[in-house]
Amino acid sequence: MKATILGAGNIGMALAEGLVQSGTCKKQEVTLTKRNLKSLIELQKKGFKTNQSNIEAIKDADTIFVCVLPQQLNELLQEIQPAIDAKKQLIVSVVTGAHTSVFKEILGDRIRIIRAMPNTAMKVRESMTCLSSANATQKDMSMVQELFNTMGQSIVIEEGMMSAATALCACGIAFFLRIIRAASQGGVEIGFHAGDALRIASQTALGAAKLLTENKSHPEQEIDKVTSPKGCTIAGLNEMEHQGLSSAMIKGIKLSADIANNLYKS
Repeated sequence: MKATILGAGNIGMALAEGLVQSGTCKKQEVTLTKRNLKSLIELQKKGFKTNQSNIEAIKDADTIFVCVLPQQLNELLQEIQPAIDAKKQLIVSVVTGAHTSVFKEILGDRIRIIRAMPNTAMKVRESMTCLSSANATQKDMSMVQELFNTMGQSIVIEEGMMSAATALCACGIAFFLRIIRAASQGGVEIGFHAGDALRIASQTALGAAKLLTENKSHPEQEIDKVTSPKGCTIAGLNEMEHQGLSSAMIKGIKLSADIANNLYKS
């Protein structure tokens, strides 16, 4: 498959590496575009094809990955519209808040499009990616899901849930990182050196996540296993709840989802 990635930033480059690692493409079959000419030269050295022209870049592509910022999307779609082949080419968008109707309005009703919401853990093959589609075939979806599964896990959802997915999945990385950071700061307060505290907190968080994913259990089941009557774990948990831990996380996720839903519109 020949692929073009429009906007080779952090997510775009993670996709490029994923395409190669999954065996979907060879490096010379992946074309990357970016505004920064110096960056394109560095990408060429890595073995990828590059192009400063978005129209030239998509001409031979089977799949086009759109990885630009929401405020850049309309201009990009209008630019490439004359060169799009709706019968041949599949669009995969990772643009936050941009509904498939935006693409149909500019590129035509027949365009095949899959929306993807991954997170930055793609770089370590631990992303959670949410997918939805319009006009895409089962073959299209299988190919894209297989690609994102090489970078973690994926799930197919209704498009109406994509803003919620942005908050829980993409923004969620930052939320959990902040919690790990807070735990490491607590570790310093009780006597650990900063580096040791961060290492302990990070690995503990990883272990907690694996308990849920591998045991397919509920968090409260695992919590019950480490809380004993009048123990230190339940005392710490209750104090955190008194200070609003769960409430703050829930409110933050809801606010992020609301903003994500309006990001493209604004």
